[in-house]
Amino acid sequence: MKTIFHPAGERGKVDFGWLNSHHSFSFGHWYHPDKVHFGALRVLNDDQVRGGAGFGTHPHDNMEIVSIPLSGALAHKDSTGTDGIINTGDVQIMSAGSGIQHSEYNASKTEAVNFLQVWVYPKLQNITPRYEQKTFDATRRNNQWQIVVSPDEKDGGVWINQDSLFALAQLDGGKSIDYSPRFAGNGVFFFLLEGSAEIGGQHLGQRDAIGVWDAASIAVSATENTRILAIEVPMTGEN
Repeated sequence: MKTIFHPAGERGKVDFGWLNSHHSFSFGHWYHPDKVHFGALRVLNDDQVRGGAGFGTHPHDNMEIVSIPLSGALAHKDSTGTDGIINTGDVQIMSAGSGIQHSEYNASKTEAVNFLQVWVYPKLQNITPRYEQKTFDATRRNNQWQIVVSPDEKDGGVWINQDSLFALAQLDGGKSIDYSPRFAGNGVFFFLLEGSAEIGGQHLGQRDAIGVWDAASIAVSATENTRILAIEVPMTGEN
């Protein structure tokens, strides 16, 4: 088993007033030579957007872009014709493919929205752009993994153009569950949303993360009530 620890306090940070964002990997105005990506995982931004503010229309191509609201809601509009709201409990994905334009704004004029935006390099280039969004029952992740992103529709998650899985779990203090990568050679990036846990011999607190690879099974042991996101990706390139 190989691991790389990403303490929350070492994330990049930008504060533009309307946007307060923490970057697990190099992004925008923040660059760290040792934190460019974890395998096919390129971006993990923890964004808080002020009421009434957001990201105006801008382009993407050849990237799988996942948005997970943690509190509040996002108003999304894109060139596929999608125009709607992404609420807490939803998971949204855009396969940018050959090119897409989109905007994301806080759906509230007064309350902040906190959401994760995650970018994964695609398996196939220049596919037709696509959009998908689903609402998930959070009780189905109590002390177990709930798959929310997968290339296999039978898993019930939104579809991704990559041999990648996203899974969420809510663990009671003292509970332990294992994560076994679905695809041979994949690694897993665990991002602790809240609580504390032990993974790969490392203690993690809120917003800490750890990448694990070359492991057939990975134990996640909660030391208090904990919410966690697991992102499984191919280990392409250097970490």
